Amino acid sequence: MGNLLKVLTREIENYPHFFLDFENAQPTDGEREVWNQVNGVLQDSESILSGLQAYKGAGQEIRDAIQNPSDMYLQEQAWNSVCPLVIRLKKFYGFSLRLEKALQSLLESLTCPPCTPTQHLEKEQALAKQFAEILHFTLRFDELKMRIPAIQNDFSYYRRTISRNRINNMNLDIENEVNNEMANRMSLFYAEATPMLKTLSMATTNFVAENKTLPLENTTDVLSTMASVCKVMLETPDYTSRFNSEDTLLFCMRVMVGVIILYDHVHPNGAFNKSSKIDMKGCIKVLKEQPADNVEGLLNALKFTTKHLNDESTPKNIRAMLQ
Repeated sequence: MGNLLKVLTREIENYPHFFLDFENAQPTDGEREVWNQVNGVLQDSESILSGLQAYKGAGQEIRDAIQNPSDMYLQEQAWNSVCPLVIRLKKFYGFSLRLEKALQSLLESLTCPPCTPTQHLEKEQALAKQFAEILHFTLRFDELKMRIPAIQNDFSYYRRTISRNRINNMNLDIENEVNNEMANRMSLFYAEATPMLKTLSMATTNFVAENKTLPLENTTDVLSTMASVCKVMLETPDYTSRFNSEDTLLFCMRVMVGVIILYDHVHPNGAFNKSSKIDMKGCIKVLKEQPADNVEGLLNALKFTTKHLNDESTPKNIRAMLQ
């Protein structure tokens, strides 16, 4: 209790802090409708990650086909290897569109007046947990995707083959599944280093643009509040001791980094500016206190997927912490 009192009285009191129950939060009657809708999307997230993790690519078949352009058997082998992979990539892309809608439903619930973002997150913990789960999934998906260069190689081969259309007597029915317009959209999606994060950033930016009567702060404050709550939970033994699983610590770190990146993309001044409502120094410090294996990817995400880190307005000490 003494430590908890210290948390409530030290500098942290400038930032929102409460225990967000990422493990056990259950929807109230008021949250149920949105929760059910978002849950319908989230329950497919593990199978999407498993599918991505198992993605091996058709690199060898493509190389053989390119090196032997007159060998129709090898051309057919490459094509038959690539087509199921393209269908899988379409599934991942389709999931990103569903995730976008789910995020916007949550933002609608967590930003609506008269409650403040802090009140929303504290009272609607099941929705806050789902928001966190979307961010957690997003960082995991993008981490995996960055390690699989085969995705873009396979898709490039698919598009080249379709456009040349030189494989005679071969089944091109896949164009009914992935037509040119769909292929263009998928190509833009997979060209991004972090496609799911880009999807969430755009979804949040579009949400702000479409809700002109809602102040921008209502949205960015949800993000900064979530970052602050995660940071305080991570650095406070009284809170971390309430976690039943060590995985919740990593979950909390991923969510904190996810909302920082999202805030940095959506707020005009970004997350690193002195006027930012996120204690960036404190957040980075909390990460650096964790085992290096757990946080290397997260620190890299802050370095390479944020928008404003290298702005002149970013304090030098913050930039130095991420060198």
